[in-house]
Amino acid sequence: MIAPPKRQESSGRSAKCWVGWLGALLVLALIGLAIWLGGKGRDVPVMTRHTINVYLLSKSLSSFFSLPLSCMWIVHYGSKMYSVHYESDCRGNDCKDQEQHETYDGVTDTCSNSSIQCDGIQDCQKAVDETNCVRFGEGGVLQVRTAKDGRFLPVCSQGLDQSYADQICEQLGFRRSYVSNPVDSKTSVALTVGPRSAKLIQGLVNVSSGCQDEKAVSLECTDCGKPQSASRIIGGSASQLGQWPWQVSLHYSGSHVCGGSLVSPDFVVSAAHCFQGSMKNSVYWRVYAGTISQNSLQTPYLLKKIIVNENYNNNNNDYDVALLKLSSPVTFSSTVQPVCFPTFDQTFTDGSDCWTSGFGTTQQGADHASTSLMEVKVNIINTLQCNSSLVYHGAITKNMMCAGDMNGGRDSCQGDSGGPLMCKGGNNRWYLAGITSWGAGCGQRQRPGVYSRVTSLLPWIYSKMQQEKP
Repeated sequence: MIAPPKRQESSGRSAKCWVGWLGALLVLALIGLAIWLGGKGRDVPVMTRHTINVYLLSKSLSSFFSLPLSCMWIVHYGSKMYSVHYESDCRGNDCKDQEQHETYDGVTDTCSNSSIQCDGIQDCQKAVDETNCVRFGEGGVLQVRTAKDGRFLPVCSQGLDQSYADQICEQLGFRRSYVSNPVDSKTSVALTVGPRSAKLIQGLVNVSSGCQDEKAVSLECTDCGKPQSASRIIGGSASQLGQWPWQVSLHYSGSHVCGGSLVSPDFVVSAAHCFQGSMKNSVYWRVYAGTISQNSLQTPYLLKKIIVNENYNNNNNDYDVALLKLSSPVTFSSTVQPVCFPTFDQTFTDGSDCWTSGFGTTQQGADHASTSLMEVKVNIINTLQCNSSLVYHGAITKNMMCAGDMNGGRDSCQGDSGGPLMCKGGNNRWYLAGITSWGAGCGQRQRPGVYSRVTSLLPWIYSKMQQEKP
């Protein structure tokens, strides 16, 4: 699987190159020729219908002129997603003369002037002030943000029963909790649960000087990251049924376009660049779960809503994440299971073995996606190395991570966009470390795959799940 799925291949950046107009004119001329030739004699695959990728032309010119990656050219066309703007992040008295506005496709949600973040009281129509108030730390320890000073503190296990656990998970967009357990916690400051008087956990907790029994609560909202099949062949090969049970195939107008990862019965995580322009319309999408072959697809699920990160930038692929809400919940089985979200502070160390999978092309430039679910083992690559002038020349943001092989040969490719980069945790569960996003070519030397870093995007994902909870 030298080039199993990748995503649309991205531009490095707008070049500040010393090679001037001559190079630009040559590129434009070659692009025009490529477009003219590309429209003759073959169909353009669905996965690239909204992107013209001229990487190969760029690479040739780059080699000729000895240009850095930032001088490579990619052409995108199509409409852009409207933005959501959180114009104020004030609290308490700081908000007296301000209002918070959330704009989505021209609709503005205004919060009250006295809104306080994470106090358990919804002051905004979409509850902007009560999102990003809950997270999970090491070992799944539940942490809640305090309204007073904005700190995240662990929640003591004493008094937090199953009904509280269910309430918290439902708040985050899950249907119920899976398991909660007390774990050792000797912190000097923690949160204790008070009488149930609010629907949100941040309205039920009080700051305390540690936990009375030195036990915090570890909470899991779903049984996740447990594939039913463990057989695997290293090197880029077809997956076994049940091996990656969270992998889904996203079809647009009847053809596979992108991948995604099932994270709950109601939600799939994918890449923002899969849903640009006319492809934002959920009516034309179908979600296939529990399949390893495009020739034997199961009954599809429909999409109720496509939520693209409002900060997504299709020039540099930053914030390349989307949350898909299903019209009906998925039924879990041995071949359909959710992947685990990482904790907010979970790290995936450089050099560690992870896996990526998808139905994308198995070689660069191929016209058609793979009919079989393919997989390949990749290594996490140091961000500084990946951002060096020899690799991606500063194009890697804090919301991205690199994985693959610096010598080439192990990578994702076109059609894998939105699919998972999975790493195994110490508890033998698989975590969604990254989302297949972009890259320069497929399996090329010193051009590893680039993935959206899930730990950086978790607050956004959880906030949207909370707003769209079933």
